[in-house]
Amino acid sequence: MRNRTKYKSLFFDFDDTLWDTYHNNKECLEEIYDAYHFGRHYASFDAFFDRYMPHNLLLWEQYRNHEIDRRTLIFERLLHVLRPMGIDDKAYALKLNNDFLRRSTQKTRTVPGAKELLEYLYTGGYRLFILSNGFREIQSLKLQNCGFASYFERIILSEDASVQKPHKRIFDFALKNTNSRRSESLMIGDSWEADIIGAQNAGMDQVWYNPDGLPPRNFEPTYNVQSLDAIKTIL
Repeated sequence: MRNRTKYKSLFFDFDDTLWDTYHNNKECLEEIYDAYHFGRHYASFDAFFDRYMPHNLLLWEQYRNHEIDRRTLIFERLLHVLRPMGIDDKAYALKLNNDFLRRSTQKTRTVPGAKELLEYLYTGGYRLFILSNGFREIQSLKLQNCGFASYFERIILSEDASVQKPHKRIFDFALKNTNSRRSESLMIGDSWEADIIGAQNAGMDQVWYNPDGLPPRNFEPTYNVQSLDAIKTIL
């Protein structure tokens, strides 16, 4: 129990903060590209991926902003790459989505330093929680399969609070349902919009995991780090 900071409860984003979402998902998509012979329709996997990824990110932003629902996100991210092949079939898109999600739960690539940081914090007496906009059945399996589940007391998801980060209500929900004090809690995440703005608006301190060294916008986060290892100097 070496915790000598004011923080007791640490809320972690999962995707691209602990679990290497970009590379894991890219690997899954390449497997699907090969398995379904999409090379007959696209010049290369890179062309397929370059069509998928920006649209997927846009859909997640719309989902966070309550502009679309989960069902629309699931269908549209794959229909976007299927339509150039002459396929506009929601049943087929759902089949692909389920295959993609099944494959993703088996991927175990994590962000550099994630395991070492969690071990350091767990043995240091901090209470650790996941706070994510991801879907329950997927996040739980990914967390278990990458070996991180035992570090966390609880997974708090947007489905539980009926609202996504960055909305203040999900942070309030997380604090209440983990019996955590706002002044003793810290949000750790890679997304400026979802994690850092959200926590700041909820009156929580933040650690922005910012590996690309991007400039903050509108305000300075409580902490700004380019590696997970640097968080050990804070906590």
